[in-house]
Amino acid sequence: MSLALGVLISGRGSNLVAILDAIDRGALDATLKVVASNKLNAAGMERAKERGVPTIYLDPKPFAQETNPREAYDLAMGALLRQHGVEYVALAGYMRIVTPALIRMYPSKIFNIHPSLLPAFPGLDAQRQALEWGTKVSGCTVHLVTEGVDEGPIIVQAPVPILEGDTVESLSARILEKEHECYPQALQLMAQQRLHLEGRQVHILSNDESIKERMSGSGDTQKK
Repeated sequence: MSLALGVLISGRGSNLVAILDAIDRGALDATLKVVASNKLNAAGMERAKERGVPTIYLDPKPFAQETNPREAYDLAMGALLRQHGVEYVALAGYMRIVTPALIRMYPSKIFNIHPSLLPAFPGLDAQRQALEWGTKVSGCTVHLVTEGVDEGPIIVQAPVPILEGDTVESLSARILEKEHECYPQALQLMAQQRLHLEGRQVHILSNDESIKERMSGSGDTQKK
């Protein structure tokens, strides 16, 4: 199937570009319906416009008077995504914690990428955490989004060795190269209906297994 994809960003959008490039070269079977941001001047918004992708800026400030501002914002964001025909959501440098309001609208259909080998070093400054801890290997993780921060079921991981003399900047740059490979790969597994979720375990089916499940009438390879 082809993923009807929406991407949420807050910054430069390098993973967004990696996703677009993968679509263009036929490595990802998806249509990017819209790119949305909580930041008016996010550089990634211009990169999306240059590629002909619709963009949305949703200002968080008007929601400050709501009883639960974050959930009210996510309900509005979810409504906009649905208006654009989005069925799957990729967080790509989106600097907001997604609330249950949006997760309920897209259960097991929101992806995130994190610059560490989760469950190690969740949250902000994962690269700095890894260096300060003295670990020898870091990397990146693509996972499904749940209500816990960086706690969702893991789909794809890639290791990145930490070298003598590494800085936050040098380590981050090497991890980012792996992110650009892993994110489209994880999304393509979903497009191929090869992800089967049991509890917090994501099983990656072979192509043959995926075909058998569809022929047996299971349709969606996710277990809700």
